[in-house]
Amino acid sequence: MSPRARILVIVGVATALAAGGTVALAVITASDKGGGEKKATPLEGAPPVVLDLGVRVDPEARALRRASRLLPRHRAAAGRIFSRYHSPGAQIGTAFAAWPDDSLAKVERLARERPDDSLVLLHLGYAKLWSGHGDEASAAWQKAATAEPDTLSAQRADDVLHPNFPPGVPLFVPSFDPPVAIDRLSPPQQFAYLRRKATGRDANAKLLYGLALQRLGQRISARREYDAAARLAPRDPEPQVAAAVARFDKSRPAAAFSRLGPLTQRFPHAATVRFHLGLLLLWFARAQPGACADAKRQLRLARAEEPSSPLAREAKALLDSLEGVSIC
Repeated sequence: MSPRARILVIVGVATALAAGGTVALAVITASDKGGGEKKATPLEGAPPVVLDLGVRVDPEARALRRASRLLPRHRAAAGRIFSRYHSPGAQIGTAFAAWPDDSLAKVERLARERPDDSLVLLHLGYAKLWSGHGDEASAAWQKAATAEPDTLSAQRADDVLHPNFPPGVPLFVPSFDPPVAIDRLSPPQQFAYLRRKATGRDANAKLLYGLALQRLGQRISARREYDAAARLAPRDPEPQVAAAVARFDKSRPAAAFSRLGPLTQRFPHAATVRFHLGLLLLWFARAQPGACADAKRQLRLARAEEPSSPLAREAKALLDSLEGVSIC
């Protein structure tokens, strides 16, 4: 198993949840084309359910994941599963499985009961959008993005508020292998193992735990781990790069670039600096002409600096994936 695959296991369920948010992102992007005001036209089908269950594997979490997968095509079956539970996610699922009926009213009532719950506010935005009220959807997502900023739901809200960016955030890519012991563990055990290892003074352990947090949408907690690693190893480029990448914000992208750019002078031959600079530039490919060409140049520099390194292989894979992409 590759180093990245070991870490990917920890958030296999979280990765799947991104699909629902991408549906709304695609709708927003399409409705923005051509300019002008958005029409108050209800959308077909039901809104997506994008749960934030982390690495939970308890019976309810497994059931809710199954129901969310069923929802697009088998709403009645999904609704029966959701209705067995009473958590906010389950209530949202029950409402969306019966869409439209009185679903919007139910989600609005839940939002009044839980005004600072990013999961609820995210889905209130979906419900408003599917009802044809785009402006009210945006207002709900703005609240969701700030109510609980260290959650996957807040990140998904931020995604739909910035349709010119890819979903999610750029992730730090370590150039070293995670412990082999992690291969034998379940996702919850992996997360606990990484958290336990990160309590010491091992900078690499903090980087791996930060990556796990980042993949689960806990951006603030991830940045805290990356910053701690950077303090422990000030002469190591990897923690410095991770701390810079974690500051990527779609509303304030300069926060990451202002820290990452100077590292090209401080560590002129470090592949990790060039690789992650290219990675961040790719996030601007849709919004900023020329960003993709600059990203490719940085990725090629990463390969040239350390041609036999894992990051060189990652850079090549990214470059290969960009072949034939129209915006590049």
